[in-house]
Order: sequence, then structure tokens, then C-alpha cells
Amino acid sequence: MEPPNTASPDLPRVTIYTDGGCRPNPGPGGWGAVLLFPGEKPVELSGHEEHTTNNRMELTAALEALRSLPAPHRAALVTDSEYLRKGITTWLHGWKKRGWKTASKTPVKNQDLWQALDAELERHEVSWEWTKGHAGDRWNERADRLAARAIGRPELPLDDIEAVHLFTAVAFSGKRGAGSWAVVLSWRGTTKEVSGRADGASANRLHIISAIEGLRQLKRRSKVHLYTVSSYLKDGATTWIRGWKARGWMTRDGRPVSHRDLWLTLESLLERHDVQWHVVDDKAAPEDMALAKKVARGEIAAG
Repeated sequence: MEPPNTASPDLPRVTIYTDGGCRPNPGPGGWGAVLLFPGEKPVELSGHEEHTTNNRMELTAALEALRSLPAPHRAALVTDSEYLRKGITTWLHGWKKRGWKTASKTPVKNQDLWQALDAELERHEVSWEWTKGHAGDRWNERADRLAARAIGRPELPLDDIEAVHLFTAVAFSGKRGAGSWAVVLSWRGTTKEVSGRADGASANRLHIISAIEGLRQLKRRSKVHLYTVSSYLKDGATTWIRGWKARGWMTRDGRPVSHRDLWLTLESLLERHDVQWHVVDDKAAPEDMALAKKVARGEIAAG
């Protein structure tokens, strides 16, 4: 159940999108938040911790966003973390009644952050909304990028001359219902561009297609650096796919995995090559990745 609302109905309103994560988990972490005030420009917040967990970063994003409000607000907080939403709306009341113990009598994890969030709920009137991550929600995606940028990433291995570099990009026109992908392949000073359209495909599907089509260009086993702006693609290929297979291609919540056909194709290609994945901030993309984006946009314009 939602915590009781005691705030005045004339409170100022704000919509807040939050996200957090770390790589690896546990490891260096980052959080991001986008605050949308009616009639004003979006306010962006982010932060970094050297050693943390995904769940702590999700909690911290919500906490710091609410703390940033100078006065009580009526806030709609949107998160892709079921842990955060269920913790606040379902589990928190019981934890407090049991003296911050779970139903199995063990100490509640991340108690310090839950208690701090609970204090913020005394100040604000908050409704909690869940959105599916990496599903094209503009502000959820922006919060994700802020969190990823805050984590910090190692310098890109652009000078590794022994490897093939695949720079991927996608483009989408909502008005036309048109989607496209492009890859710029670079090896020892030579480049090649490949691209195509996939009308009606989601952004996530386009990102998987771009990786598949780039790897298909390689005729022999290669060391590959694959660059993408999609953490969904990278995490799916390197982490989630093992769990999906173990569960018979079902997600943790018992739903069929989206884009199973493409994941199977990508998996077979990854077995042929030594692929290292690099998630790149789209605002700091290397030159060849910017070129891939231009090529993808050109596919839509040509259609």
C-alpha cells in the first residue's frame, strides 16, 4: 500500500525520473535523476560512489532527487526498479513494525537509505510509478545515461590496431514509423559502412540488429571492440542471456524474453569472436560512431 498522504493539495508539482547502477555489481556506481517542473527546463542530477550496489544506487537516486527539493512538493516518482517501488509501497510498513527486520527476521538491507527515504516521505507527497527500463521512455533513458556517465568509463581502446572496431548506431522516426541501423567497421586504418532499415522495430531491437550485422561482416575469428550507446544491448549480451537460457528464455518475472530470435543469432556470432563491449555516452562519441549515426539517419531520409 502507498504511504499515507498528509500534504496539502496545493503543493507544487514535480515529476521525477530516477535510475542507478554499477559495473560490476558490486563495484563503482552512479545514479541519475531528471526533475520535470511544469513550464520549466528539466533539472538533471547525478552522483558517483566508488564501491556500491545496483540497489543502493537506485535508492540513492530517489533520495537525492527528493532531498534536492527546497520545499515540500507533490511528486510523481518514476523508476524502473521494482526493488525501490515495492520497498516503499509494500515492504516498508512491515519492516518498520518489525524493527527493521524482514519477514524472515533478518536485518533489512540498505536500512540507512530506506530510513532516509522514509524521512523524505514525511516532507513530500509522493506517488510511485514503475516503467520498464530500456523501453524507449525518454526521461527514463536520460536518467539511465546520467547514471552511466556518473559511473565513469575507462578510456576507449581506439588505438588497438590488432582489433576490429565496430561502431554501431540506430535512428528512429516516430512520425514515419521508420527505424534504421548502421555500423562503421574500422581495422588498421580502413573503414567500411553497412546499414539498413527495420521499419516498425523498437530501439532495443535496432540496437541488437546493429551488433548482429556488424559481426556478420567478419569472415574469420577476430578480436573485436564493439561500441554502442545501449546498455540494454551490452548487458543482455554479456550478463542477462545466461539467466534467460537457464530459465528457458523467460525473464525473472516469468515473461517471455523480448527479441529471443535476435539474441539467439547474436549469441551464435559471439561464439565465433572475442568481443569486448563498450557503452559510449552519445554526447562524447568517437568520430566513427558519430559517422555511424549519420549513416543511420541517412537510411531514414532516403526512405
